[in-house]
Amino acid sequence: MRALGLSFVLLAGCVPADTAPEGRAIFESYCVSCHGSEGQGDGPLSDQLPIAPVDLTLLQATNGGVFPTEDVMIQIFGYPGRFHQGLMPEFGPLLEGPQVDWVGPAGRVTQTPQALLDVVDYLRSVQQ
Repeated sequence: MRALGLSFVLLAGCVPADTAPEGRAIFESYCVSCHGSEGQGDGPLSDQLPIAPVDLTLLQATNGGVFPTEDVMIQIFGYPGRFHQGLMPEFGPLLEGPQVDWVGPAGRVTQTPQALLDVVDYLRSVQQ
């Protein structure tokens, strides 16, 4: 019986952990209605939009195999005071909270909301 219990513990260790639980929670709160629960652009409002939501699971595949972190951050955060490309609203004001240093591809350090990085980490984790 002890061996059976140990087997379940070992098997549980094989299940991938949710690598970005905070980001997933934010995604579920703000993104599912358009992008769908799996991020494939098939949310309940997607067929009512004049522009189809992006399949977020293909961001890396459509960018030469490299996850476009900075572009994703820009698209999600938006620019204060205006909407940006397409219909996606700016989420910057909703992601206010603790700021952390983020080092961009050019080596520049930018104070960035932790919540934004959490969402980006979650999206990176769902790439196909």
